[in-house]
Parts: sequence; structure tokens; C-alpha cells
Amino acid sequence: MPGTPELPALRRLLVDSLSGLADEAAAQAAWARRHGVSADEFALDLDHALRTAGSRLAEAVGSTPTAETVRRLDTLLRDMSGPDQADRWEPGALATDPGWAEVRRLAREALAGLAGPGVLPGA
Repeated sequence: MPGTPELPALRRLLVDSLSGLADEAAAQAAWARRHGVSADEFALDLDHALRTAGSRLAEAVGSTPTAETVRRLDTLLRDMSGPDQADRWEPGALATDPGWAEVRRLAREALAGLAGPGVLPGA
């Protein structure tokens, strides 16, 4: 398909977005404060990666179970969104909101599914 990134580029985009979501809460909050943004940047990165991958998600991540984990993560982030939940997206909420603990768990699960030579740092 013309204009569609190659699978290694899609994998890297997904790994990068999942890595931010999988970081410890303190590292996430520090990153958000350092860049002057709210925690929604983590979700926006994943959204961008998913839209770029499109129908090639399972192919890009290498398995249907890992793709399903990424989809569950995306659904969770969407469920956490909305004007009435804006406080969940402040850097301080990253350490206290139970939803963020689940986000980190799912992101780590997805990263484990992506693990392989040349995919994750140090792999």
C-alpha cells in the first residue's frame, strides 16, 4: 500500500508509544512536567501509532494476542477520557489514579509481546 510505513517503522512507533505508557509513574510525571504537557500526550502518542498502523496492527506487533492487548489499552485510555475526568490527566494523577496503574500494566504486557531482537532497547 503506497504511503504506508514499513513494518519495522510501525513497530518502532508502537514500541515508543507503549514505552511512555509503561514507564513508572514518577518518570511519566517528570516527562510531562519537563515538556509542559498533561498526561494525555501519552495517549495521543498511542492513538497516532494505532492510526498509522491501521489494519496492520497485528502484523506490526507480531501477534493477535499482543494486538488485542494494545486495543484493550486504547479502550481503557478512551474510557478514562472526557471533560468530567480531566483530573486523571494531570501529572500528579499518574501515581494515584488506579486507571494509570492498569495502563502501565497493559503497556508492559504489550511490550513483552513485542520483545525480540532489535525491537526493544537492549534486546
